[in-house]
Order: sequence, then structure tokens, then C-alpha cells
Amino acid sequence: MVKMIMHGCNGHMGQVITGIVAEDEGIEIVAGVDPFGGQKNDYPVFENLDACDIKADVVVDFSGAKAVDGLLDWCEKTGTPCVLCSTGLSKDQIERISAVSGKVAMLRSANMSLGVNTLMKVLTEVAPIFAEAGFDIEIVEKHHNRKLDSPSGTAIALADSVNDAFDDDNKYEYIYDRSSRSMKRPVKEIGISAVRGGTIVGDHDVIFAGLDEVVTFSHRAYSRSVFAKGAVQAAKFLAGKSEGLYTMADVIDAE
Repeated sequence: MVKMIMHGCNGHMGQVITGIVAEDEGIEIVAGVDPFGGQKNDYPVFENLDACDIKADVVVDFSGAKAVDGLLDWCEKTGTPCVLCSTGLSKDQIERISAVSGKVAMLRSANMSLGVNTLMKVLTEVAPIFAEAGFDIEIVEKHHNRKLDSPSGTAIALADSVNDAFDDDNKYEYIYDRSSRSMKRPVKEIGISAVRGGTIVGDHDVIFAGLDEVVTFSHRAYSRSVFAKGAVQAAKFLAGKSEGLYTMADVIDAE
């Protein structure tokens, strides 16, 4: 059985993952880490990783960008594989993840949903077909009114999946705001729009708009459990893996 540490265990996602792991015979949470209390867990909870004296096969992080630096230091020191689910990471943090992955297994995806990651693979395959036919590409993402970053990391990852299909001379530029310009839409751009309101868990539409027809690839998350289930699958996949930087695409390919 895979032994897991839940980093950010008392947050909403930490509690959702706790519930899912409790029903999974292949993995167990042996310890949690969170500076904030207020939750009753069936495993010991420590204020920080340095205080945790329990060994595990993998750590799953849903804490927040501010806690990632300390997490990476701890993973590098202990050699514990890590599934990184926190969003809004800085460029320096992303580069640090890449560096640490040279010593210990790290898995990071902008979205842990298996559906979203399958969509990314599909977009890389179909983008050249629509581009050749002159279709414009737009992405619209919608989230709840408490989400801090904009646009979502998933929206950027979807755009990256489109761009992965093209060489460096044919990449698309990402446009987040057209309010300051008055001009015809350039061909080689992807407009990325963000909506914030209510309790929307996460909606993403990738729109291919051509002459007299529109093709839309959509993903709707109706609860956060889709991200939690993906994180648990990723944890079981990553346990025992050698050093390297993995993504949810590797988890899907291993299924």
C-alpha cells in the first residue's frame, strides 16, 4: 500500500482528498501538514514538514504557492516524490521544480483532472487541422469568485497544448486583453478570456471559429472531487518512481 503525506490537509481540497483516500484500498494518508487547525483527521497533523517525523512514499501538495518553496526544500532533502497541485506558481518556483526533479520524482500539472489532460492531448492532435483551414482559436475559462489567479493555469496549459503542435516559427501569441487596441484580429493569436462568478468549479472552452462554423471543445468540472481523484491516481503512479519531472499525461499513458 502506498503511504502518503497530505500537504495542506486542512484546506478544502485536502479534505476532499482525505475522503477519497479513505475509500481507496491502494493508498493511505499516514500524516498531514497544515499550519491551520479546525479539522478532525484520522492521521497525525504537523504544522510544517520539518516537524513531521513520519516517512512516506509520496507527498501530495494542495497548500498554496507560498508554501511550495519549503516543500521543495524538504523533498530534495528527504528524497520524497511529490505531486504538486498548487497553482499560481512563480517563474522562479517552476524553474526550482525542474531543478529538484533532477534529484527526486516530481509531478506537476496545471490541472489534475483526467478529463482535462485527455483534452490537452486531443488539442495537440487537432490544432494543425483547424489551423490549416484558417480557424481562429479562442479560450474562455470560468471559475468561482474566490479564485485568485487569472487566467487559470489550465487555460494557459490548454493554449500550450495547441502550441505544442507547431514549430517555433509558427507558435501562437496569447492575448489576454483587447480593450486597448482597435485592429483586425491577427491570425496567429489565441485570445484567453476569464470569467469569475458564483461557485463555478471550473469551465473551459477551446473554440475553433472558422467560416460559417464553430467547433468547441469543452470541459466542465461539477465538483472539486475530479481534481482530487486525479491527484490520488498521480500519487499512486509516482510512488517508487525515479527522479524526473512527470505530468498527468504520464499517468494517463500508464493506465
